[in-house]
Amino acid sequence: MEYIIYCDESVYDGKYYSDFFGGVLVRSTDFMAINTALSEKKTELNLLSEIKWTKVTGNYLHKYMQMVDLFFSFIKQNKLKVRIMFKEASQVPSHLNVLQINNRYSLLYYQFVKHAFGLPYHNNETGEPVYLRLYFDEIPYPKDQKEAFKTHIRSLCNSTRFRKANLKIRIDDIAEIDSSKHVIHQCMDIVLGSIAFMLNKKNEEIPEGATQRGKRTIAKEKLFFRILDLIKSANGCVEFDIGESTPADNPKDFWTTPYRHWKFVPAEFRKQK
Repeated sequence: MEYIIYCDESVYDGKYYSDFFGGVLVRSTDFMAINTALSEKKTELNLLSEIKWTKVTGNYLHKYMQMVDLFFSFIKQNKLKVRIMFKEASQVPSHLNVLQINNRYSLLYYQFVKHAFGLPYHNNETGEPVYLRLYFDEIPYPKDQKEAFKTHIRSLCNSTRFRKANLKIRIDDIAEIDSSKHVIHQCMDIVLGSIAFMLNKKNEEIPEGATQRGKRTIAKEKLFFRILDLIKSANGCVEFDIGESTPADNPKDFWTTPYRHWKFVPAEFRKQK
């Protein structure tokens, strides 16, 4: 058994929220069917190039809605798990040394993979090892730092909780991908982009010289609200606060809940406007 996790990041320096990290997990046994269904839907809708949040327009809104509808149908069946992490821009980490600042990407991804999915609580009835495949979209490091990043992520399997859960990571299973060839990753990008868009109030922006919002902004807002309805349906809840960590009644909820948010709070920080 393998768990495939597609990872992406967005908005490093948002006005209100920043450091957005997103991931979608799929079991190897479900991967082919889901990938095929999403790929065929893209072809049916004549979406021949990569789909992503930055491409959302009024003309394509209905097609993107159909893609997220299908994507969330698998989330609702718990065949896909989506996790999104972010922090308040006003909470600036303090007492960081130069090395930590330069390795921010690596350190945050380590925390995201370690905690966001609740991996130690996964259901492993066979007792056999479960391997993680981690796919990243363009690791922003030179070659030597990329190898250090992979080694750092792989060290997760040495932690006590990962060992007890029999979770393994092979160094070759930590890889960069071309997102244009991975439709599951593309759908996750749309969800991640919509959350960053709304939390940073991009839906309220009016172009310079204009008196009202642009058509693209309105289309993106409509797509966000469609996604919000899908999140609530997948999780079986009436309300969902996108700006807070998703509540958990017990630790296993971090694994079993189909869709979760994590508002990351630095251990030490200073507030700024």
